[in-house]
Amino acid sequence: MDAPADEQPVPARRVKLTPRQARRVRIVLASVLMAALAVVLVVRLASRTSVLVVGVYGAALVLCGVVIELSRHGRTRLGTWLLGIGLAAALAADWLLLP
Repeated sequence: MDAPADEQPVPARRVKLTPRQARRVRIVLASVLMAALAVVLVVRLASRTSVLVVGVYGAALVLCGVVIELSRHGRTRLGTWLLGIGLAAALAADWLLLP
């Protein structure tokens, strides 16, 4: 038996962000990641002082700043890809290069 028309479940609609909202989400995400990377950098430097540690995490911090600027100028997709690939590369470098 089918349910009456007024009781049929309404299909979930995907909520799309406006371009302004998407920019703000990416700016906040990059800012939070920048703060987290700064904390990790301080912790890693406390345990082991190395130019390589500063290089890897410094590059990741610069990358977060670049993503913030790209998002401010409307390049949110490029910023998202760059943030994802860059942070994956930083984590891989941390795992592979740093003892």
